[in-house]
Amino acid sequence: MKVEELCEKYGLPSEVAVALEKSRITTLYPPQIDAVKKGALDGKNLVLAIPTASGKTLVAEFCMLKSILTAGGKCLYIVPLRALASEKYEEFKKKYGPLGVKVGIGTGDFDVVDPKLARYDILIATSEKVDSLLRHRAKWLADIISVVVLDEIHLIGDPGRGPTLEILTARLRQVKPNLQVLALSATIKNADEIAGWLDAELVKSEWRPVPLKKGVYYGERIKFDDGSKRAIKAKIKDELAALTIDTLREKGQVLVFVSTRRSAQTAAVLVAKNAREFLSAEECKELAAVAKRIEGALGESTRTCRLLADCVRNGSAFHHAGLHHAQRKAIEDAFKQNLIKVICATPTLAAGVNLPSRRAIIRDYRRYIEPYGMQFIPVLEFHQMCGRAGRPKYDKYGEAVLIAKGKGEVRALFEEFIRAEPERITSKLATEPALRTHVLASIAAGYVNDVNGLLDFMKQTFFAYQYSVSDVERVVERVLDFLEREGMIRSQGKLLLATPFGEHVSRLYIDPLSAVILRDGIKGIAAGGPTPLGLLHLVCHAPDMGRLYLRRHDYSDLELFLKEHGDEFLTQIPDPYDEPDRYEFFLAEVKTAQMLQAWLDETREDDIHERFGVGAGDIRRKVDTAEWLLYAAHELARLLKIKPALTPLRKLRERIRYGVKEELLELVQLRGVGRVRARSLFKAGYRRLADIKRADERELARVPYIGTEIAPSITRQVKGMAS
Repeated sequence: MKVEELCEKYGLPSEVAVALEKSRITTLYPPQIDAVKKGALDGKNLVLAIPTASGKTLVAEFCMLKSILTAGGKCLYIVPLRALASEKYEEFKKKYGPLGVKVGIGTGDFDVVDPKLARYDILIATSEKVDSLLRHRAKWLADIISVVVLDEIHLIGDPGRGPTLEILTARLRQVKPNLQVLALSATIKNADEIAGWLDAELVKSEWRPVPLKKGVYYGERIKFDDGSKRAIKAKIKDELAALTIDTLREKGQVLVFVSTRRSAQTAAVLVAKNAREFLSAEECKELAAVAKRIEGALGESTRTCRLLADCVRNGSAFHHAGLHHAQRKAIEDAFKQNLIKVICATPTLAAGVNLPSRRAIIRDYRRYIEPYGMQFIPVLEFHQMCGRAGRPKYDKYGEAVLIAKGKGEVRALFEEFIRAEPERITSKLATEPALRTHVLASIAAGYVNDVNGLLDFMKQTFFAYQYSVSDVERVVERVLDFLEREGMIRSQGKLLLATPFGEHVSRLYIDPLSAVILRDGIKGIAAGGPTPLGLLHLVCHAPDMGRLYLRRHDYSDLELFLKEHGDEFLTQIPDPYDEPDRYEFFLAEVKTAQMLQAWLDETREDDIHERFGVGAGDIRRKVDTAEWLLYAAHELARLLKIKPALTPLRKLRERIRYGVKEELLELVQLRGVGRVRARSLFKAGYRRLADIKRADERELARVPYIGTEIAPSITRQVKGMAS
């Protein structure tokens, strides 16, 4: 079926076909035709379980456009990651902005409900952002949306993100029963169960626009699942390098999946030695510019930055969560432009942005799982990696290749991965940590007002569909007891009402247990005020803050640190003999607080990395979480009128945002001036904005890290400020 025919049949403007033609989309794929036949454009709920790049998103786009352009509807597109939200935002804005479709994005600021979000025709948001909007009684969201798209619906089985996705899906369907729900996923085993839960038609297919061959490499040849074989001829012993060179010779790109960050970096350095010979002079020039941006992304060049930049100059890169988001984005963009030829990545890339390649090499298919040791990775994860093989419009086929460690392993890999079905997706909702926050939110936002109403809502969840609501009743009762005991809800007859404390906690979008820890910690703050270390540890003690791992040599150092600073902590130190597990957790919290303290003390990122074993991305995630928890603590201190805590919390929050000592807070308010440039200005004698106002622009440009690009911007900013 042609796109033009579809538009004509369903009353879509011809401009839609023109817009899609610019993206080289003129004909529907077989799974898309199946979706149309099953009522996608007639308002039916749909679960699309089809391989990556087979056209799931386009079906959702047609449904959204029909609702917007023919019925004045509004649409919500929910994604699991901020990076995916940004990718979809740019894509939809470019394609449909010229048609007058207003595309918006919502990802952060969980305590703010921006009414401007209601004006967008398509709002792209993370599940956490949508959940926070619903908690804030953003009634307009439910009132105005006609279509909701749930991208990567299989993540409902993820212990971290799954419960939020499940609850918000049930909530949206509760408040807007006639809402069209489109759930998208790669092939999953029990897609029929998800379709049954959503009262949806199921479109399930293995069809791909670029055929995929899966195989195992051993002894200089790949054996594929279709019975074919391919000899790999390369004058190099390393198997990964040989497979990479074989792909690059045919002008293909490669994604390599390994298990750890260190492995990703080592592999990228290895293949970089061979990738450069496949670059043109123009590509080398463009990659040099990309490398320069990557090296300067943090404001200070670290060893990791320099190593990554060196790889990029040679056409390869490593990609993992330890990198700064700006660096990951630069790598992804350069790969999409076919400048970077090889990316060596941890499995997180497989579930992230759309980066197809000619060949996906899965080198590490085992992972250490305590206490079992090395275990095979999930089959679903393997299929996600395979899904990245095959570039539409570039490749006639894609190849996903496992590297066998021995001859006897070839058959095992075929049985365990290539011929195996992915695991069944199961709900992870019925745990106290997951339910604490969602039960409180349901009561605080007024969606339920008694126990029966709460259990009725639970009946609408995927968990109840798979099991039964009685399986979750006991957990709900324990959660209600906790919330009432801690003063977040109160009973009035049969009614359940949120207290002001409970309402605040729900809107702050933190775990109720985190709120209890913050409340009890700041209550103990005396008139003299806490130390920064005490407050940093308090937020690291909250379950919302992930802890750093302990290494063997950490224990003695941390125990000595505890002896020296024990009186600064706002929570009780567990006894190492009576509570050894709690004590170990406490040490991990202290280590995390030390890392944040090093950030505040303007310690070089290289030194933070060496001391704590974290990357730039890890530092920023911990900093963002700490900033949010400090803000939450400040808001709770205001509510509870704990005055000695207010100023220390506010100042520490500002400092942690920028990673500076207090003396630099005025300078870092300038756009483009981070911790490194602010310290450089301070050392040069520009200690306040008034000093910069009196400065000559040429003098400013001579300050290290400022230069002729930043100096004019600083000058303009200070001139525009009130005296």
